[in-house]
Amino acid sequence: MPIRKLTTAALAAAAIFSAPPALAHTRLEASSPQADSVVSPAPAQLRLQFSDPLELPFSKIKLVDDQGAVVAPSKIAVDPAHANVLVATMPALHPGAYRVQWSTVTRDGHKVKGEFGFRVK
Repeated sequence: MPIRKLTTAALAAAAIFSAPPALAHTRLEASSPQADSVVSPAPAQLRLQFSDPLELPFSKIKLVDDQGAVVAPSKIAVDPAHANVLVATMPALHPGAYRVQWSTVTRDGHKVKGEFGFRVK
């Protein structure tokens, strides 16, 4: 009987120590325009590349100009060739500073959000 308990305990310990590590949440890996960049001409699209595939119905991009006005994208889509890239088609942007505020839910169900700025020359 003690051998059976010892074997069970050893198997349980092996399962605990061999479990895969918890996965980190999705993160923004790159953007176009890049964070804190100065661009000219103004971009026609914002492209946000994440570390994991996205769920479009739960993904948002908001652009705010230096006067606090929201510049609404005309279209937001996931790039058909890259399920981890969110693309927002923008109207003509005037020179000035902008803040990109984004939020998304990845296929694993985690909600993430963030923001960054850029300037149009």
